[in-house]
Amino acid sequence: MTVKSTARARKKAAPGVPDNLRAGSGSAPELVQLLTPEGDRVEHPDFPLTATPEELRGLYRDLVLVRRFDAEATSLQRQGELGLWASLLGQEAAQVGSGRAMRPGDYAFPTYREHGVAWCRDVDPLNLLGMFRGVNHGGWDPNEKNFHLYTIVIGAQALHATGYAMGITKDGADDAVIAYFGDGASSQGDVNEAFTFASVYNSPVVFFCQNNQWAISEPTTTQTRIPLYRRASGFGFPGVRVDGNDVLACLAVTRWALDHARSGNGPVLIEAFTYRMGAHTTSDDPTRYRLTEETEAWKAKDPILRLKAHLDKEGLADEAFFAEVEAASEALGLRVREGVRSMPDPDPTLIFDHVYAEPHAQVAEDRAEYIAYAASFEGGEHH
Repeated sequence: MTVKSTARARKKAAPGVPDNLRAGSGSAPELVQLLTPEGDRVEHPDFPLTATPEELRGLYRDLVLVRRFDAEATSLQRQGELGLWASLLGQEAAQVGSGRAMRPGDYAFPTYREHGVAWCRDVDPLNLLGMFRGVNHGGWDPNEKNFHLYTIVIGAQALHATGYAMGITKDGADDAVIAYFGDGASSQGDVNEAFTFASVYNSPVVFFCQNNQWAISEPTTTQTRIPLYRRASGFGFPGVRVDGNDVLACLAVTRWALDHARSGNGPVLIEAFTYRMGAHTTSDDPTRYRLTEETEAWKAKDPILRLKAHLDKEGLADEAFFAEVEAASEALGLRVREGVRSMPDPDPTLIFDHVYAEPHAQVAEDRAEYIAYAASFEGGEHH
């Protein structure tokens, strides 16, 4: 079967696009929600979700553990153990829900804040922290985890994801790609160019925008005059806004979007409407540009508290379960603290090892010059 015929077959079996999400529709719902802030389960006609009690408990465990190692990372940075940290506090549901929607063969392209997605792709938190400590360049094999290395350049990963998705189409594979970025990155040229290529080439990519309301110190209102998900209609593909603090809605919508993309129907834009509860990074002071009242209002929509309330109301978890999760959280915190502090400093000459695939005369000269320079200091150690 040719690539074109494969694509036609995939498209024929594709899940349908709800009428109100079709490109150009002006009636798209403002928010897809399956779990209210009070923990009540609600249904959505376009995004049904069936989850077992075990699956719900698993999602709760994910949320708690992800928040714990994120909090430990922030504390470690404040203690001088990490150079920087970009906290995901408040965005756990968006990341865990979308991360758990992926199949093993799907590929994620993150920014520098997708610690929850990394958790879902079985990346050891210590690998993430090693990068922010400056002892590795990521520490995990992207092709083993199907989780790309963190991208610091704002929006660049959207192009990487689209190119990878174009390759999937040429291979005739039944996989999809998800590209993460924030509301601020949506104004970048790279993101909009990725939208263009993905749309024209009908690429199997989901653009997952975590709208946490603030692009460092700039509110979303300075980025766009319309809801971000509606930008998709200008590029010819569907967009949907989901409650980014509702892990069930994020799971259902992302699962639908990935299936839509992998079935040959092209890209989808998801806007996860959430909130960055902490600073942009540990070098930022959000009290200089936003009000405490705003943050307090979003606390009432906390993703962990609403799922815990649901488990309590429906009798799906008992105190023993919550105690076990808390114990696992404490154990993870201890492992993170001890693991970071015991990380050995790398040999500085390693920076020369992978500049080129083969030995290179200029790199060898640079290495020798650096070694001689380092040896000129007392003790001859490489500092």
